[in-house]
Amino acid sequence: MKTPASNHVSASVRLLVSDVDGTLLTSDKNLTQDSIRAVEALSEAGVIFAITSARPPQGLEMLVEPLHLSTPLGAFNGALIVDRDMRVLEERTIDDDLAAPIIELLQSHGLSVWVYQGSDWFVLDENGPHIEHESRSCGCQPTKLSDFHAVVDGITKVVGVSDDASAGAAACTAMGAMFGSRVSATRSQTYFLDVTHPEANKGRVVRFLSEFYGVVPEEIVTIGDMHNDVSMFAQSGVSIAMGNADAEVKEAATRVTTSNDDEGFAHAVDRFVLGR
Repeated sequence: MKTPASNHVSASVRLLVSDVDGTLLTSDKNLTQDSIRAVEALSEAGVIFAITSARPPQGLEMLVEPLHLSTPLGAFNGALIVDRDMRVLEERTIDDDLAAPIIELLQSHGLSVWVYQGSDWFVLDENGPHIEHESRSCGCQPTKLSDFHAVVDGITKVVGVSDDASAGAAACTAMGAMFGSRVSATRSQTYFLDVTHPEANKGRVVRFLSEFYGVVPEEIVTIGDMHNDVSMFAQSGVSIAMGNADAEVKEAATRVTTSNDDEGFAHAVDRFVLGR
C-alpha cells in the first residue's frame, strides 16, 4: 500500500470510476451532500464520472438524477451494462449448463441463494437473510419460486447469502476449485458471494468505459472498498481504497482515503483527483 507524498495524483485524470456501497454511499446507504458536491466538482473540472456495483440496474437508477449521471452504469459487477435509461449496452450471462451446479454448491455450504435473470430477482425464501435490506436499498422486490428449475438459462448473477463469513469464504474457495475460470466468484459484501460470467467483473466495466470514452488506463482513477473492486484497480493508473476496506484491498490500491462514514469519497476526489 502506497501513501502519497503529495495531494495531487495526476493532472491528466479524465475518468473516475466508483463503487457504490461502502464507497459512494454511507453504511446507512445515504448519498451525502459532500459526495454530490464532489461529483459536481469533477464535472466542472472536465473529469468523467461513472459508477459500477454488484447491484442490479434498478439499484443504480436512484443515483442517476442526484448525481446527474449520463455515463453507462455497470451493474452486477459488469454482467449487465446499461445506459441511464436502463437500455442494455452489454450483457454477459453464466453458461446455462453451470447454473444448476452453482446453485447446488452454494446450497451445500448452507448459503441462501438468489438468482438474477436479466434484472429480475428470484428467491426461494422471501424472508431470507438480507432480502428486506436489499429490497429497500435497491428499490425492488424479489419473485418467490418453489425451485429454480425455470430460471437456469440467461442468468446474469447468482448470489450466495450468509452471515457466516467462514461459510461464504469456503463456498468461494469451492467455487474456484469446481469451476475454475468458467465463472467469476467474488465477495461484494462480507455476507454476499457473487457468481457471474468470468468476464463479468468491475475490471471489464473500466475497460468498457475506457473504450467508450477513448480514455487510456493512465488517465483513469478507480475507488472501492471490497474484493470485487480489486479487478478495476488493475485497470487504472491510480486506485483508491476506502478506509473501511480490509487490509488486502488496501494493499491492492495505490492510495487510501478515509471511510465511507467519514466522507472518504469526497476526500478522495478533493485530495487525489482535484488536488485541493
